[in-house]
Amino acid sequence: MPNESIPKQQPTFRRRERRWWRKLVLLAAISCGLLYMLSFWSQSKPGNLGVHNGQLSACPESPNCVSSTAIRDDQKMDPLVIVGDSELAWKHLHDLVAKLPRTNIIKSDNQYLHVEFKSLIFRFVDDVEFLRDDANRYIHFRSASRVGHSDMGVNRRRMEQIQRKFAEFR
Repeated sequence: MPNESIPKQQPTFRRRERRWWRKLVLLAAISCGLLYMLSFWSQSKPGNLGVHNGQLSACPESPNCVSSTAIRDDQKMDPLVIVGDSELAWKHLHDLVAKLPRTNIIKSDNQYLHVEFKSLIFRFVDDVEFLRDDANRYIHFRSASRVGHSDMGVNRRRMEQIQRKFAEFR
């Protein structure tokens, strides 16, 4: 009977705080692990890259893609405008892109450029393609994430940065 008279001890504030921190650390570790595994899936190249019928592929329905040839307003961006010699403009674009961080040029010729960009921490891969259109004096592009649904605007910001730097060449 003496056990019945002793009330159960409530966890102290410190004990509850430690439990909360353990749960938070466990949740963060699981999230990081899942993101890291997802980054491995982003290493395989999609089959829709390259030029098809003289054009770059269309963006998927997900919001993690921008293109100068997109139909949807939220994915559409203006193409790069070639001013002056198109060969020099193309070389400038190639040099500009090569200097950006975590960049790997996959394919480059005098009309098409394919570049992979990797995110800093989880190494997610984004594919950026450029297609030179000398007849219209444009360089069209498509920038898309390989995995996931949203990229939190990363592709758009990258292409806006490239547009600004390319415009300085004029």
